[in-house]
Amino acid sequence: MTDRRMFLKSLAGATASLTLTGTAHAQTEERDRLGEILPKRKLGRTNHYVTMLGTGGYHIGWTTERDAQEVIEAALEGGVRFFDTAESYGAGMSETRYGKYLTPQYRDLVFLMSKSTGKDAKTVKEHLEGTLRRLKTDQLDLYQVHAISTPEDVDSRIQLGVLEVLLKAKEEGKIKYLGFTGHQNPFAHARMLELTKESDIFDTVLMPVNVLDQSYFSFTQNIMAKALDRNMGILAIKSLADGRFFEKKEQGGWTSNDPLIPNYLSIKEAMHFVWSLPVTVLISGNENATFMREKIALARSFAKLTDDQKTALINKVKTIALTGKVEYYKKQEA
Repeated sequence: MTDRRMFLKSLAGATASLTLTGTAHAQTEERDRLGEILPKRKLGRTNHYVTMLGTGGYHIGWTTERDAQEVIEAALEGGVRFFDTAESYGAGMSETRYGKYLTPQYRDLVFLMSKSTGKDAKTVKEHLEGTLRRLKTDQLDLYQVHAISTPEDVDSRIQLGVLEVLLKAKEEGKIKYLGFTGHQNPFAHARMLELTKESDIFDTVLMPVNVLDQSYFSFTQNIMAKALDRNMGILAIKSLADGRFFEKKEQGGWTSNDPLIPNYLSIKEAMHFVWSLPVTVLISGNENATFMREKIALARSFAKLTDDQKTALINKVKTIALTGKVEYYKKQEA
């Protein structure tokens, strides 16, 4: 327990330094033509500040057309200005819907990111061109090497020229910033950081961050400090473990006899825990506008948890975390 408390304490200063506009009480109010914007945090080494809550693109790709449009509109109305997607989400449908409902009118207001699962330079180049076409934009704010799974996967992608094609696209002005993502294995992230130490080309890293992650195959414990040392922006996903904090996933297919929410903690506690760590943005997937508005309200009500409060939440769910069943997406292959 002492080691965990010391680790959380070591991250506390980094969290405080991220925020531009207030946390529990906004010190300044930023607005644009759509209204009040959510509080922003600094995106790593860049000069960009982005909203602390981001709209997840995966759900935009699989939900209904009407719900996708309403989620986008609710996000904008609620002050979200960070939008996530990937060419693989809904076989391009997520990007297509952003290209229909987001970028034609609001491209100048939002930070837009996408990703490629491509394993070689040719595929990544094709993915990027398709992404720009579907999103109806000439430039992405952030483009990422997506879903790295093992150290060997990282080695292979680098050997097959993935980073070179991204750097060229950046030189050509198609991409502002570069990052990488993954949710299976923190040692894949560690390998990517190791192999790019000299070039230092990445501005962001996307990874699972939640109250369970602290205890089992942890990205927070193994990667966060290393990325912060490189002054990278931390993009948090799986903050509710892809919905498995609840009794039943929205799409059905599984249940839990002992769900974390509400048996151990609330959605508010789960999300405020993540925002109390030095993450730039919490990316939340929402298949309807009601869920999107709930997350916006949680962002507006955010008050930073103390180290003792964070440790107490971790300890509440530690036994469940160690089973590995809730964070099912993690694969222990070092």
